[in-house]
Amino acid sequence: MIKRISSGGEFEAKVGYCRAVVAGGFVHVAGTVGQGEGAAAQCESALVTIRGALEQAGCSLADVVRVTYMLPDRHEFEPCWPILAEAFGANPPAATMIECGLIDPKYRIEIEVTALLPE
Repeated sequence: MIKRISSGGEFEAKVGYCRAVVAGGFVHVAGTVGQGEGAAAQCESALVTIRGALEQAGCSLADVVRVTYMLPDRHEFEPCWPILAEAFGANPPAATMIECGLIDPKYRIEIEVTALLPE
């Protein structure tokens, strides 16, 4: 069974994706950008959206098993570390950080997660 979760974002219909897909006991949350000035503010904002999608699926950040961070400038990642450490707390996921171009230069970080649904 597959469940699709939409956040209602304008690009979901334009691009043809949804915020999250629940399948095979996992929740796959699409790459998510946030609003604000700088990577740290956008990181916090993206985590709010990600938390919301996970809650709709029936889990939380504590259930995240994999996270990918994408930034156009790897030097902007360090200010995000305390935010991420607090968000994932005692349940840190496996993680990868990639330096790459994002869809718009105003975006400084994009976060994608996979979570395991609780039994």
